[in-house]
Amino acid sequence: MKQWTVDAFAAAPFRGNPACVVEPFDRWPDTGWMQALAKENNQAETAFLLRTADPARFGLRWFTPGTEVDLCGHATLAAAHVLLAETGLEAEALTFDTRSGPLIVQASGQGYEMDFPADPPRRTGPVEGLARALGVEPVEVWAGRYLVAVLADAAAVHAVSPDIRALAALQGEAGEAGQVIVCARADAPDGVDVVDRFFAPGCGIDEDPATGSAHCILAPLYADKLGRPDVRFRQVFPGRGGDIETVLNGDRVLLRGQAVTVIESMLRL
Repeated sequence: MKQWTVDAFAAAPFRGNPACVVEPFDRWPDTGWMQALAKENNQAETAFLLRTADPARFGLRWFTPGTEVDLCGHATLAAAHVLLAETGLEAEALTFDTRSGPLIVQASGQGYEMDFPADPPRRTGPVEGLARALGVEPVEVWAGRYLVAVLADAAAVHAVSPDIRALAALQGEAGEAGQVIVCARADAPDGVDVVDRFFAPGCGIDEDPATGSAHCILAPLYADKLGRPDVRFRQVFPGRGGDIETVLNGDRVLLRGQAVTVIESMLRL
């Protein structure tokens, strides 16, 4: 069976965030087998698809090398790209049934638009050990699914070199432990509104290059800060990174980005 590796939230190869996508199954494989393949692939996520009676609707599950996760943006984008660009599926929109409910993806301009649940964060007090683990004092701390540390400026975001083991133990009021976003307003020449990074040792990823689920938190936070629904983000993972545009739409977030297939492979399994 086929598998594709796709750079998501990227306009060119070797940018954005790689995800592996396995061609759709007629029934779910054994969970242990999916976890083993994700570990073998050793990418942030491997996406598995399940056919349904509706040719434009699929079950979708995501696995890091260490665990199954409830929500993943870049691997959803990669899955939609594979179905529409690689398998020749013709559909105005795709619906994916996931642990986080139905997710809708459609082609938009040169890329894709994903309809995800918003995760508005709440302002919290200081989290014991967070500044020490990051090596910098946050200006603000917020919590949604992940912790959000707002830093003083873009330079501080670029310069962060955290103690990953220390971050893995932190949770505060966030829904999941060991997963921390750092962010700040971008400098004017960057051409975006916000720069950010995402450290996720809690699910086995030291730093993720481009993260859709993180921007379900950041989109409502910065829509409020900027006073408008549309926000342009750049996740500045060193050497890669990705551009993600968001539009807050009530209790949903539209995430926009591009994707590029870099590998088509055959699984001998």
